[in-house]
Amino acid sequence: MIDFEQGVKIFKAIGDPKRARIIDMISQGELCACMILEKFKFSQSTLSHHMKLLCDCGIVKSREQGKWTYYSLSQTGVAEAGQFLSRITTVKEGPVI
Repeated sequence: MIDFEQGVKIFKAIGDPKRARIIDMISQGELCACMILEKFKFSQSTLSHHMKLLCDCGIVKSREQGKWTYYSLSQTGVAEAGQFLSRITTVKEGPVI
């Protein structure tokens, strides 16, 4: 059974160009929020909002160290997104369900 709710939640989160860019940045390795913030012209609270959406859908994970939060890709979340996309785009035979 395909979990459409979770799959769509992931793609909604990464559907924003800024969040897609953040994912691309952290695909190169874990980054501190301060490093991500340097690349954008928005506030810390805006970054927190974007990161909350990415973490809530499971594609990004976070860890706190001191006063900073570090972000990295969740391999489980990335695999889940790939599987969802593959399942809904694979040609199927038989009646439409």
